[in-house]
Amino acid sequence: MGEWLSIIGIGEDGPAGLSEASRDALAAAEVVFGGPRHLAMIAHPDKRAWPVPFSLAPLLALRGRRVAVLASGNPFWHGAGGSIARQIGPGEWRAFPAPSVFSRAAAQMGWRLEETPCIGLHAAPHERLRPHLAPGQRLIVTLRDGAAPQALAEWLAEMGFGASLVTVLERLGGPSARIRATRADGFDLADITAPVAAAIEVAGAGRVLTRASGLADDFFEHDGQITKRPVRALALSALAPRPGEMLWDLGAGSGSVGIEWLLAHPAMRAVGVESDATRAARARANAARLGCDRLEIREGRALDVLPALPRPDAVFVGGGMEENLLNALWACLPGGTRLVVHGVTLETEALLASWHGAKGGQMLRIELAEAAPLGRRRGWKSAYPVVQWSVTR
Repeated sequence: MGEWLSIIGIGEDGPAGLSEASRDALAAAEVVFGGPRHLAMIAHPDKRAWPVPFSLAPLLALRGRRVAVLASGNPFWHGAGGSIARQIGPGEWRAFPAPSVFSRAAAQMGWRLEETPCIGLHAAPHERLRPHLAPGQRLIVTLRDGAAPQALAEWLAEMGFGASLVTVLERLGGPSARIRATRADGFDLADITAPVAAAIEVAGAGRVLTRASGLADDFFEHDGQITKRPVRALALSALAPRPGEMLWDLGAGSGSVGIEWLLAHPAMRAVGVESDATRAARARANAARLGCDRLEIREGRALDVLPALPRPDAVFVGGGMEENLLNALWACLPGGTRLVVHGVTLETEALLASWHGAKGGQMLRIELAEAAPLGRRRGWKSAYPVVQWSVTR
């Protein structure tokens, strides 16, 4: 087919900020695609705005003609570039990136970009920031519109981080750029104009999500069906999450194991299966609140749902394992999948002991006791022992 598409990053300074190569590519284009704001910056006889909802179909229909796409800054950082490159062969397009909003914001703030999490909130909930909220942390976020900075500040205050300094950066790179700062809990900025970003210096006494496995149980809403913190930490250790991997959490309950799996790395993926609709809704809510809205919860019996699940790298079954489910798992799991099963009842322990003898792996018996009041003194209150079988298929 040959090269027919130019993906051009454009800033708030418009065509004046384009490189000579970018200007040549734009001049040679028969058709130019972009958002209304970008299209208004240029003169061209055939300008076409992206459809709403967004679709690449009109662009792909022009394959073979000279086409240019305008995108903000670097098209491959929260831009259309990645979506386009997945649909078009590597020899069909060429990119002309400009400085991204994140690069411009970091340069204005004097922050090292490699040390600063950069998060796109223009089409995502504030909760995506939740894992990053810790005193002293610096964040740069892109926002949807002029009303978004105040909503972000209010959310930070609700989370206990109202002392955070929020610097609002408007129209960076253009002649009307403006930079203003305020505390989150005293947000008093008005007349904010998009495109807008915020640089956040986190401060306050809100609860911080620890990076080690085993969040406190009260981070999760639950009805008692939850893998408790010490046992969850051992489960995640055995599941051994690696960047980009997919987890099946069968019998998701509160969603705690799937959520902590996702917190291990932003590229992690997880599907939870839960037969109880109320628990499924609770797991979704827990995931959203803790910044893991990408946790997918499917309702139904595990045996019924298994055939439609994406290929896993690890599988966790937190309780209620039966031989028919174990047989089904062993039959469908690809080689190399890590399987971790917990059991509390004698029947499940006997089942896991039998499979351990036949298939190998590791068996652990986890016995925990917690200090609790005993009259006027204290004593050990033991929990039910948990048997863990972990094996690689």
